[in-house]
Amino acid sequence: MIEIVENPPKSQWEQLTRRAEIKGESLRDIVADILTKVKLHGDSALLQFAREFDKVELNSLEVSSQEIINAEAYVDKSLKTAIQKAAENIYTFHCAQKMDMIHIETVEGVECWQKPVPIESVGLYVPGGNAPLFSTVLMLAIPAKIAGCKDIILTTPPDKNGNIHPAILYAARVAGVTTIIKSGGAQAIGALAFGTESVPKVHKIFGPGNRFVTEAKKQISAEGIAIDMPAGPSEVMIIADEYADLDFIAADFLSQAEHGPDSQSIMLTDSRDIAYRLSEALEKMILRLPNKTMIMKSLQHSRVIFFNNCNDLWNFANEYAPEHLIVNTATPEEAFEKVVNAGSVFLGEFSPESAGDYASGTNHTLPTGGCAKAFSGVNLDSFIKKITFQRLSKEGIGNIAQVVTTMAGNEHLLAHKLAVDIRIEKK
Repeated sequence: MIEIVENPPKSQWEQLTRRAEIKGESLRDIVADILTKVKLHGDSALLQFAREFDKVELNSLEVSSQEIINAEAYVDKSLKTAIQKAAENIYTFHCAQKMDMIHIETVEGVECWQKPVPIESVGLYVPGGNAPLFSTVLMLAIPAKIAGCKDIILTTPPDKNGNIHPAILYAARVAGVTTIIKSGGAQAIGALAFGTESVPKVHKIFGPGNRFVTEAKKQISAEGIAIDMPAGPSEVMIIADEYADLDFIAADFLSQAEHGPDSQSIMLTDSRDIAYRLSEALEKMILRLPNKTMIMKSLQHSRVIFFNNCNDLWNFANEYAPEHLIVNTATPEEAFEKVVNAGSVFLGEFSPESAGDYASGTNHTLPTGGCAKAFSGVNLDSFIKKITFQRLSKEGIGNIAQVVTTMAGNEHLLAHKLAVDIRIEKK
């Protein structure tokens, strides 16, 4: 069922770290056309795309307050409790990330400080394809609310009756979303980026999505509109040794695979026994799940890689830079020193990715496709910009004048030098 690769030489690592690619139409051109139509035609384009893609005729793009109130009656009590408890944990972890303003005197008479300021308007994209991802509402809106963002605009695709899943609406209310828009796909990203009659233009866009959403985020980013990160198909890497429980590993593989046919699960191990027994464990466990066909498509580009050299194993893990990294070994704490590139790390056999996806408190919106080499997952800082201030006294400008004028002169920026010289002359 699963491809097994033994001790691949470094010349093969680049190929083995590639993610799955689903071929199709000219994605770039299709998305560019959608964005252009939204930019030019606003709401009318969104309503047309709702007819074309969602097969629904909408009377209004914005979810009304009455729809939000009505939705609560359709959310099971146990789910409400789960959402509330998850929200509390997410709030606790992200609230702890608050930083005080930094204020320091670098040289006598030269004061510098940094003030954290919330991004005023943010757009949150919540997928609604294979499943209603109400957990993503919590992961994005709660830190936005803690940061102090004034306008929190959520977009998510409607169902064929023109409704948003009640759990998404309930989670949005719990998390403090200010506006909810019935729109999905690349067109929703365009609406947030450019603004329409119903959709406010935002300053930064957050959220995962399919390849159309990801491409749309890339294209609007190229136009200077801020996004959280490049986030494509989801992925997990599991590092396991001979002590790992195969059932735990198989369940983690399958939980990742059910995200979609382009998701990827990778296991690295120094145990041949574990490597060659995983397929059997997967075959047994997959029988317990209803969506076997889609999961099997994902497993076609998942693999096991055996290393008899642990240094190579960790080096490969950092080269892959997984979105999720599960360390299921006898000594998982060693990962704290060895992991350099990863979105979120799960240590020990009782730390499944599912915990972080929902309720441990960490954020599940994470960099994929190797972007963890340079990007962090969503956190409180994602919703904050930091403005620097400085104030120099007469003594202060005198204390650094020679440094500034010497550097400015050597860069041939003589007006910069003059701006200091004239102040020294008039002191």
